[in-house]
Amino acid sequence: MTGACGGLAETVGAMKFLDDLAARQRFGVKPGLDAIRGVCAALGNPQRGLRAIHVAGTNGKGAVCAVLDSCIRAAGLRAGRYTSPHLVRVNERFFLDGAPIGDDALERVAGAVSRVAPADSRFTFFEALTAVAFLAYAEAKPDFVVLETGLGGRLDATNVCEPALAVITRIGLDHCDWLGDTVEKIAAEKAGIIKPGVPVVLGRNSPEVVEVVKARAAEVGAPFVYAPDIADESEIPPDFSLAGSFNRENAVTALAALKTLGLAGRPHVMDGFFGVVWPGRFQRVGRFIVDGAHNPPAARALAAALREMPVHGDGLALVAGFCGDKDVDETLRILAPLVRRAFAVRTNNPRSLAPETLAEKMSVAGISSVPCESLGAALERMAEEPPAFSPDTLVCGSLFLAGEALVALGAYPWPAGRFDPSESVRTA
Repeated sequence: MTGACGGLAETVGAMKFLDDLAARQRFGVKPGLDAIRGVCAALGNPQRGLRAIHVAGTNGKGAVCAVLDSCIRAAGLRAGRYTSPHLVRVNERFFLDGAPIGDDALERVAGAVSRVAPADSRFTFFEALTAVAFLAYAEAKPDFVVLETGLGGRLDATNVCEPALAVITRIGLDHCDWLGDTVEKIAAEKAGIIKPGVPVVLGRNSPEVVEVVKARAAEVGAPFVYAPDIADESEIPPDFSLAGSFNRENAVTALAALKTLGLAGRPHVMDGFFGVVWPGRFQRVGRFIVDGAHNPPAARALAAALREMPVHGDGLALVAGFCGDKDVDETLRILAPLVRRAFAVRTNNPRSLAPETLAEKMSVAGISSVPCESLGAALERMAEEPPAFSPDTLVCGSLFLAGEALVALGAYPWPAGRFDPSESVRTA
C-alpha cells in the first residue's frame, strides 16, 4: 500500500471499483452493523488491529480529523485518515501519510472487498468504502487511524472499530429523519460510538448535549473529557492554517484529543496546526470563498466567520446549490443579511434541488437571485459583470458544489481528472 500523492496521477484506474460503487448507490443508506460485521469477518476483521480515533458530530468532525492527522504526522508518527464525503475523487476519503491513496492500491484493496461482498449483495456504498478503509489501513499499519463517521454514530458502519479514543464535535439538527428531531436524540445517536473503558472527548456543546454524552459515558464506564475543560483557544498556534472562528473551536477539540491520548507533549506535534489541508471549508480563492456549509449550524458558523473578515463592496454575491433533504429555508435565512445577490445552481448530486426551486426559496428568504443550470453557467454570468460591481463571492450549500468550484477555480489541491460518484441518502 502506498500513500504517495503521485498515485493520483496514475492512469485513470480504479474504474472497476467506481463501477462497483455506482452499482451500490441503489441500496441507499441502510443503518445497522450486521452487514459490515459479516464482511469484516470474511476479511479477517482488519478493523481490530487499528489504533483508531473515532470521530462523530454534526459539524466540524472532518476538520477535527484533518487537524489530528496533521498533528500526528508532525509528531513523527504515521497516520491514516478516513473521511466522507469526497469533493471530487473518491481517493480523498483514504489518506495515508498525508496523501490520498493512489488508484492502483485502491483498486487492489477494493477488489478484495468486492470478492466477499459483490455489488449485488446489497452491501451499501458507504459500507463498501468503510470495509476498504479498514483493510487498507490494516495492511499499511499506521500508528493511528482517524475514522470519521458517515451518518450518526450508533449504527454507522465505522462503529465496528475498536478505538483508542472517541471524539464528538458540535451537535446540531441535521439528518433529522434518520437521527431524531431534537439535539438530545441526535446526541444519543452520536454518543453510540462511546465504548466501555475508552475515553471520549466532547467538543464545546449546549448543556443538553453535554448531559446526554456524559450520561452515556457514565453508563458504559468510559472516561469523559469536556474539551473546553482541558484545552483553550489561546494554546492554538496563531498561524493555524484553517480560517474562521469555528475552526479554532475545532482545533481546541483536536488539542483536547491529543492531550487525552498523551500526544500533546511530543516534539513538533503543535507544528501540525499550521500544516492542515482541508479543502472546501472556508477556503479563500481570489475573491471567492468556498465552503461546504449545508445546514443551519454550519451556516451560523459560516456567517460568524464572514463577519470577522473584510468584505469588498456592499455585500456578498452568493452561488449556492443544496440537496433537497437539508433545511434550506433556515440556512438561507441565516445567510441572507450578508448577501447582495445570488445565483441558484444545481449540484452534481441526484438529490439536488432544481435551480428554479432554490431561487424561489431564496426569494422567500429576501435574497434576489437568478437560477442557473450549473455552476459554470453562474460563473459565466458573473464574468460578464463589470469588476466594479463584483463583490466577494461565497460558494456554499453542498460539499459536492464546493469540490466543483475548486476544480473550476484551479484550487483543487490534487490532480482531478474525474468526478467520482457519491452516495445518495435515501432508504435502502
